[in-house]
Amino acid sequence: MNKKRKPYKIGLMLVLLAGLAYFLYWGNNAIEVSRYNYQNAELPENFNGYKIAQVSDLHNKAFGDELIDRIEKQQPDIIVITGDLIDSNRTDLAVAKAFLEEAKIHAPVYFVSGNHEVASGKYDELKRIIDTLGVVNLDNANQLLEKDGQQINLIGVADPLSIFQEEIEKEGSKEAIILSEINEGVEVDPELFSLLLTHRPELIDVYQQGSIDLALAGHAHGGQIRLPFIEGLYAPSQGILPEYTSGLYNSHDTAMIVSRGLGNSLFPLRIFNRPELVIITLETK
Repeated sequence: MNKKRKPYKIGLMLVLLAGLAYFLYWGNNAIEVSRYNYQNAELPENFNGYKIAQVSDLHNKAFGDELIDRIEKQQPDIIVITGDLIDSNRTDLAVAKAFLEEAKIHAPVYFVSGNHEVASGKYDELKRIIDTLGVVNLDNANQLLEKDGQQINLIGVADPLSIFQEEIEKEGSKEAIILSEINEGVEVDPELFSLLLTHRPELIDVYQQGSIDLALAGHAHGGQIRLPFIEGLYAPSQGILPEYTSGLYNSHDTAMIVSRGLGNSLFPLRIFNRPELVIITLETK
């Protein structure tokens, strides 16, 4: 009797292992499109329906045609990259370049750095690629976006890992330096609606102090492993049970949308946390 049951048990184990392998593969490669309709009375009327595709934390992952096809299907007005296009542990500039070349065909592309760009030792090379391709690098810079004669202010901040210790000692803290960069961008025209590209969601209070209307961030990888009621388990810079991992958050008059990102870094798996392409549609109230 036991000998007859043994092949059954082995077969069942193989089926379960195959199912687990498929679940993990699907959960790390099947892109989910998350859509947000963001309303704000301060938005110019001509930006009603303006669509933004947010790509974050690719970490050199290549999705073949799937990611570009999904972006194209959404027909965004702009594509924004909120850091960690590359991975500092296995930097592949060719993969990053290939994605940027394809993305810019479908909409203007705007980029800010994440900690992996800074830590890679190859960020200068990536910046040259970005400039050559006509992608706009918004590290500590801003650009006015225009739609039918009306404007909003697109502001970017470099990842704080790029801040030198001498600067911190001079200004008092990384947060003070980031706030100064944001203020410089906002002051170009304080009356304009302000959209911030940043890598770090944990700095939402700084963005609120800078009078940002809407911030787009990444970095948290959705908490890597997401469970019901708990959501994300761990995020870099936030630790265990992080507060900002995915979705829409508010701090007074500042809203922030956090992407779960698309790739992985040191921890190679996402669990209940599919790769995410974020689509934001701006709406006037």
